[in-house]
Amino acid sequence: MVTLVLPRLISFEGMSRRAASVTERNLSTLRSAYWVVLVSGFLEPVLYLFSIGVGVGALIGDIRLPSGEVVGYAEFVAPAMLAAAAMTGALSETTFNFFGKMKFVRLYEGILATPVRPIEIALGELAWAMVRGLIYSVAFVVIMVLLDLTTAARALAMLPATLLIGIAFGALGMAVSTIIRSWQDFDLIAAGQFALFLFSGTFVPPTGYPAVLRWLVEVTPLYRSVDLVRALSTGTTGWLQALDVAYLLALAALGLTVAGRRMERQLCK
Repeated sequence: MVTLVLPRLISFEGMSRRAASVTERNLSTLRSAYWVVLVSGFLEPVLYLFSIGVGVGALIGDIRLPSGEVVGYAEFVAPAMLAAAAMTGALSETTFNFFGKMKFVRLYEGILATPVRPIEIALGELAWAMVRGLIYSVAFVVIMVLLDLTTAARALAMLPATLLIGIAFGALGMAVSTIIRSWQDFDLIAAGQFALFLFSGTFVPPTGYPAVLRWLVEVTPLYRSVDLVRALSTGTTGWLQALDVAYLLALAALGLTVAGRRMERQLCK
């Protein structure tokens, strides 16, 4: 038994250590200008929260959730902005930055001269994307608690959910980045991301759409993320949240598999 398990544990430990070295490399390259990028990425959902959630919400009034509970419009929008912030943080690192490192800077070709493998590069970059997403999430839940849009206990429960969202979208972003061919393709990514932001139950409940459009909304990854965070924020969790978690885990596994295999094919020629 020991001879079967021990080599696998050692292999997993080595894989984790090599992936962590990629994350540490990103941490070591932080500069003051990078913090400007972080702050700008965080400000967008905060501005939406105050302008639409609080401002327009004063005109809209209360919203009835699928569970039957009635909440204020700001309480409805805030969890969606939190999920969107986690998505934005993860995608920012695993699309534009990842693509530049792989296709133009050729950073990963140098890393592959070490014992680090393509899948370990992907895991290391994903961990770094989670760090950025977590920074956004922690700052945002503090704002939610200060505005009395959720409780401190529920805010703590939302943080693991935002980590899962970051993993799922980070893996998806890396997979897409291995497929696109040029910087112009990022216009398509930006358009897709903005469409998700607008039509994933962020500002309007899915029941507000026609039946066919409602089905399309509910199968998007951001909607499943919003549904999970909103249920945790309002204390209305149920069996659907298990579906949300399973969906995001499956998306993360698929994205990592595609990214790892395509990186190996493109970098290990």
